[in-house]
Amino acid sequence: MTSGTTGAHVDAATTIGIVGLGRMGSGIRDRLRLHGHVVLGYDRDPALADVPTLEALVAALPAPRVVWVMVPAGEATEETLSALGALLAAGDTLIEGGNSRYTDSIRRGQAYADLGIDFVDAGVSGGIWGLREGFCIMAGGAEGAIARVAPVFASLTSDGGWAHVGPSGAGHYTKMIHNGIEYGMLQAFAEGFELLHAYDAPIDLRQVAALWNHGSVVRSWLLELAERAFERDPELASLRGYVEDSGEGRWTVIDAIERGVPAGVIAQSIFARFASRDDNAYSMRVIAALRNEFGGHATRPA
Repeated sequence: MTSGTTGAHVDAATTIGIVGLGRMGSGIRDRLRLHGHVVLGYDRDPALADVPTLEALVAALPAPRVVWVMVPAGEATEETLSALGALLAAGDTLIEGGNSRYTDSIRRGQAYADLGIDFVDAGVSGGIWGLREGFCIMAGGAEGAIARVAPVFASLTSDGGWAHVGPSGAGHYTKMIHNGIEYGMLQAFAEGFELLHAYDAPIDLRQVAALWNHGSVVRSWLLELAERAFERDPELASLRGYVEDSGEGRWTVIDAIERGVPAGVIAQSIFARFASRDDNAYSMRVIAALRNEFGGHATRPA
C-alpha cells in the first residue's frame, strides 16, 4: 500500500463535490479550495450549500465525477450513499469519510463495484484543526481509485499525512482502531490530571501540561490542548464531566472480543465514559475539555 506525500500533487486542480458541510466537511472544502481545487458543496442547510440538491451537485460535476460524503454515520450515510448510487455513473468515484463501521464499507465497496463506481472509505482525523494543520487520512479501496483521488488527499494533509491502508473497509477499520486508542490515551491523561488535582498542595495543571511537552516521553498534541483548556479554566468548572462516545470505541472493543485480542485499556475507557453520565468527576471534565479542544465536540455546562 502507498503513503501520501506532498509530491503527489498534480498540476491540474481536481473538481470535487462534497456532501455534508458540518465541522469536518466544511474544513475539507475550505482546505481543498486553498490548494486550488474546485469544490461544490451540498448540505441540507441551504445557507451552507453551493447547490440546492444532490441532483444539482452531480449535474454540475464534470465526468468522471468525484463526490465526497461527510455526513453522520448510520442512517444519514446510508440514505445519502443510496441516493448518490442512483445518480452517479460507471467510472465515477465516491469517497465516504464519516465514521462508518468498517463492515458497512466492505459491503458498500462491493455494491458500488457492481455498478462500476469506485468506492473509497476514508477514515479522517484532525477534527476542527484539520483546515489549518492538515488532516490525517486512512484510505481503503482499489489501487486505481486511490490513485485517482491522491491529489485530493495530498492537498488535505501534510507530508506523509495519508496512506492507502488496504481494500474496501480497511480505511474505516484503521480509523476505528485509531479512535479506540484515542479513548485510552484520553483516559490515561484524565486520571493522571485528576490525581494531580487531588494532591495535598496546589499544582498548576497548565504548567504541568506545558512542562511534559518538553522532553517527556508522554509529550503530545493532547497535552498542548490540555494546556489551553487549563489556562482558560483551571478547575474546568464551566463544564460538566459528561462524555459521549461516538460508537467507534464500542466497535473496537466488540471487534477485540470477536478476534480474541486483549484490549483492556480501551474497554475500561469506554466504561469510564458510561460512568461519567452519572457523576461529575474531574477526570471526566478533563476528557470533555480535550474533546472540545480537538474536535469541537459539544460540552454540557456545569
